[in-house]
Amino acid sequence: MPYAILAGSLPAEKMGVYMGIFNFFIVIPQITAAAILGFFVRNFFGNEAIYALLVGGASMFIAALLVMFVNDVDEVQKQ
Repeated sequence: MPYAILAGSLPAEKMGVYMGIFNFFIVIPQITAAAILGFFVRNFFGNEAIYALLVGGASMFIAALLVMFVNDVDEVQKQ
């Protein structure tokens, strides 16, 4: 869904560049989480992974609120 929202906001001639940059914002947090989440669960959440899930759920809720401010405009069809 994020790619579909982004696609409606980009000029066609720059679509590949912007999609590639946007992909960094998907992949880098995943790699970072995989690398350090175990450390945080052990040291900050007392080996209780449920708290990491709660932080993830809260983050998704915040993202859902913020996406309401995105102007999703599709290209107007010519007849």
